[in-house]
Amino acid sequence: MFNKILAIGLDGFRIDESCWEQIKKRARKVVSLSINAPIDKELDADCLLVDVLVNVDDKLISKFPNLVYIGVFGVGYGRVDAKAAFNRNIVVTNIPGAITESVAEFAIAVILAQIRDLEKARKQAREGNYSESGFAATELKGKVFGVFGLGRIGRRVAELASGFNADVRYWSRERKEGFVYSDIDDLLTDSDFVSINFALNRDTKGFFDSKMIMAFKPDAVVVNTSPMELFDIKALDKRLSKNNLTFIFDHSDEVKPEDLKMLARHQNCIIYPPIAYISKEAKAKKQEIFVKNLDSFIEGKAENTVR
Repeated sequence: MFNKILAIGLDGFRIDESCWEQIKKRARKVVSLSINAPIDKELDADCLLVDVLVNVDDKLISKFPNLVYIGVFGVGYGRVDAKAAFNRNIVVTNIPGAITESVAEFAIAVILAQIRDLEKARKQAREGNYSESGFAATELKGKVFGVFGLGRIGRRVAELASGFNADVRYWSRERKEGFVYSDIDDLLTDSDFVSINFALNRDTKGFFDSKMIMAFKPDAVVVNTSPMELFDIKALDKRLSKNNLTFIFDHSDEVKPEDLKMLARHQNCIIYPPIAYISKEAKAKKQEIFVKNLDSFIEGKAENTVR
């Protein structure tokens, strides 16, 4: 059992009351704060639970002399200095696998919505116009579908795209079985559809630089369900200005307001709220793993650790 758990950014809808009750049983005291709330009175915590949007750098970690555990409520842990935590013998865990199906289905769904012009169709029908005149569409079948990052989510996206008989290819840092491997340059220039599935870390931040963004195949549809820190935003803005690329993303809550405004002016940039991970099944699984991670650490056999 922990002496004191400090939860940051997990208030509101993110965690159900039943899950909070489970968390409270794992500590003598639990304090929950919003992301921007002062923490000076809570520095005696030995357990820190944070949302993926919370920045936990070495400076913050050093303020907690008793800290032994950091639990991230999500897959991505790029905002946690896991190396600094490791150097201080602090365990960091995340929640892998819980949102795989939800995010993968979202990636395919927004592609289908785009290539079948569903938003226009719905709007037109609401206005009482049921004519098919003026509509055009394309199919996934036979198209080159490039997947960057063949982890849990990337693999599931690839499986779903294969179900549409797309020509699925991938690039990952390590070659994996099940799909056709392609080098980066070929995947950029050959793919009609692109799904990006990288976790944010030191190696992936800024991965898609100006050269790579300009190399996307003309008229490709790119779906990014990863943090936008992977992209050079100014270079992306420049490519979108050419009007020969459709870019879709949902991590809009993590983008600087000025960058979001810049991207939103492009009709070929489709911006969603951060909803890819949201499904009742994913939420239940996330909470289950979150609590299980606490139990595993308390029992001396930490699971889902990251560095």
